[in-house]
Amino acid sequence: MTKTFSRILIANRGEIACRVIRTAQRMGIGTVAVYSDADAHALHVAMADEAVNIGPAPVTDSYLRADHIIAAALKTGAEAIHPGYGFLSENPGFVDAVVKAGLVFIGPSADSIRAMGLKDAAKRLMEKAGVPVVPGYHGEAQELVVLASKAREIGYPVLIKARAGGGGKGMRKVDDPNDFAESLGSARREAKSAFGDDRVLVEKYIAKPRHIEVQVFGDNHGNVVHLYERDCSLQRRHQKVIEEAPAPGITAEVRAAMTNAAVKAAQAINYSGAGTIEFIVDATEGLKPDRFWFMEMNTRLQVEHPVTEMITGLDLVEWQLRVAAGEKLPLTQKQIALNGHAIEARLYAEDPAKSFLPATGTLHHLAFPASVQDGAVRVETGVRAGDTISPFYDPMIAKLVVHGADRTAALAAMESALTQTEIAGTTTNAPFLTALIRHEGFAAGDVDTGLIDRDLAGLIVPVAIEAGSKELAILYASGLLKRPVLGDPWTALRGYSHNSALAYPVVLANGNNTVRYGVSVHGDERYAISGADTTTLLRVRHEPACWHVTGKGINLRAKTVAIPHGVAVLSRGAAATFNIADPFLLAEAAGSGGDRLTAPMPGLVKSVRVTVGDHVKKGQILLVLEAMKMEHTISAPHDGTIVEIASEGSQVKEKSSLVRFEEAASVDSTKN
Repeated sequence: MTKTFSRILIANRGEIACRVIRTAQRMGIGTVAVYSDADAHALHVAMADEAVNIGPAPVTDSYLRADHIIAAALKTGAEAIHPGYGFLSENPGFVDAVVKAGLVFIGPSADSIRAMGLKDAAKRLMEKAGVPVVPGYHGEAQELVVLASKAREIGYPVLIKARAGGGGKGMRKVDDPNDFAESLGSARREAKSAFGDDRVLVEKYIAKPRHIEVQVFGDNHGNVVHLYERDCSLQRRHQKVIEEAPAPGITAEVRAAMTNAAVKAAQAINYSGAGTIEFIVDATEGLKPDRFWFMEMNTRLQVEHPVTEMITGLDLVEWQLRVAAGEKLPLTQKQIALNGHAIEARLYAEDPAKSFLPATGTLHHLAFPASVQDGAVRVETGVRAGDTISPFYDPMIAKLVVHGADRTAALAAMESALTQTEIAGTTTNAPFLTALIRHEGFAAGDVDTGLIDRDLAGLIVPVAIEAGSKELAILYASGLLKRPVLGDPWTALRGYSHNSALAYPVVLANGNNTVRYGVSVHGDERYAISGADTTTLLRVRHEPACWHVTGKGINLRAKTVAIPHGVAVLSRGAAATFNIADPFLLAEAAGSGGDRLTAPMPGLVKSVRVTVGDHVKKGQILLVLEAMKMEHTISAPHDGTIVEIASEGSQVKEKSSLVRFEEAASVDSTKN
């Protein structure tokens, strides 16, 4: 295989940096990684042939510093820069700077990015090219009175969308005209923070929309092809959760109409490299060739590109490298075949039960399935066991990608992959993803972008701790499971005493509450756990990959993983965590007084809506916290008076005090 470049620099981090490095290494191309102070020991740094520090942890000081990245490329002798996705990947100024420095940008031209960079201008361009666009206002005026007037003309519900960027940032659905001003302000703040541009457009909200996108690829010789479609309709807060290819229920007629429109869109801007044309589809009467509209073009490689690779057998990063080096597209349209079905699930460190708040923590245990019964599995990740999920970047742990002969096989393969994935050390959305895969509507292919919101309560039911998990944790904490079982009486009766079996003390802690247990040996592989009022008899056998715990109402197969101050019990894709206290060194935890709201995660206090002395009502927004690229509103849990509140613009740590207030009843009592 011929080389396209001798050495490239990857201007990104995490799983996409690792993804690009793997293909480059297979092609015999040297790789240079860049990293922030927070990523000094990251997986992409370890994988690359060379790595350069480009600044402190905040992205504005590192991964968004075009000058530092270009300097690193020149210093290390890289000939080209691959942007990955996010960060500077769709920044035309960065492309210009790369080219000016005598380097090759592995992606489209700056002109193509500019043409599609602003949604309103892009839609006007697509209209001229004959590509259908969704009804809406794409004009220049940004005054509230103008936008509100246009929203009334379009008809509610409407969608406010940031002109720049994507990924659901700066996007708000508005059902009531009275909520338009508040939603507009929130969308503008988020858009300004994410893209440096607070301008928006307003569009008609489609009642039962599906998000179907087409992967396109162009070269510098005038050739453009499509690589079929992907369905990305399973979304939360306009962020994709599960993607698949091909789209469920699509007909040859609809596919032809959609892919032809996508190729026409790419040709209109002389596109070169990997790109995605995103369409919104009205699915109220199934998929129709005249019921889809252009939304936007992503002028980069997409997060979900692996599902396209799985159904075509192609390596899109290799295509990117070859096209950027001046080669023609490796295949013609007729040579690109579609095979089977692929699904991708985004595995995040987040807590679905707490409004999907991003989570942090150390990955004390991390294991992915090497294979699944119903199809092929592929894991895209940028972390390893022992790595920390920090508050600085997107909390994605991995993308699980499966391929099956058909959609039914792919669904079964994904469920298997999720239940075989083992993570301890942080809360994840794995149970939520499993519930989605098992969802009756999704399994039947009846999907739209509102599915998750409609059925959220049923999808985030707390995962019940499997029977026997607590008992296994207690046995682990006793230390008895660590001792060899040799089958001789001295080992079998190691808890023996003259009057009764010796009880090993164990204390499980939950906050300020502690529960004491006693564990005693009752023979080879047999134990008794005594609590306040009950005694549980168990048999515990060590199988090749897990512990097998049996007893009354218990038949558990699970792993135990040590974590700081406790143990995690891993079974069927879920992790139950138990804190272990030293029974001889218990200390009472100090209580905390006052009525406070604390930060659910590290973040920036973006805006403060009240001041000290204000009387607030239950549900009133007190402040907005920005964390991990998302805005989170902090509201009053009851009526009261503000006593203290965090300063706007301040950076806060997890569990630090944001607001202190007195309840209304407490305030009233002081007047008597």
